[in-house]
Amino acid sequence: QVRLVESGGGSVQSGGSLRLSCTVRGFTSNSCGMGWHRQAAGKQREWVSSISSSGSTSYADSVKGRFTISEDKATDTWYLEMNSLKPEDTAMYSCKALLGPLCIGYWGQGTQVTVSS
Repeated sequence: QVRLVESGGGSVQSGGSLRLSCTVRGFTSNSCGMGWHRQAAGKQREWVSSISSSGSTSYADSVKGRFTISEDKATDTWYLEMNSLKPEDTAMYSCKALLGPLCIGYWGQGTQVTVSS
């Protein structure tokens, strides 16, 4: 059974840093790409960042210059390095990976990030 296992969330003060990770379990083929999304309380889920199978990255304007997405192909793990965190970054962060020849999407369980002012 395919699972995405997330970790790295927590509570930090404004200006702090966190690194989220998302690891694929139960799947050994290449991915088509992966993205991070977040959902703050009372708001709709929003896209944060993506990385393609070729390594191309993209970011939402709200996090550009502060967040960095990366991939370790050897361990099937993706990372989201988050620096200069702001209270408005507080949300549940979830990863979504597109896996297999049909690029089927799988979601992680989510990890909470809380930034205090």
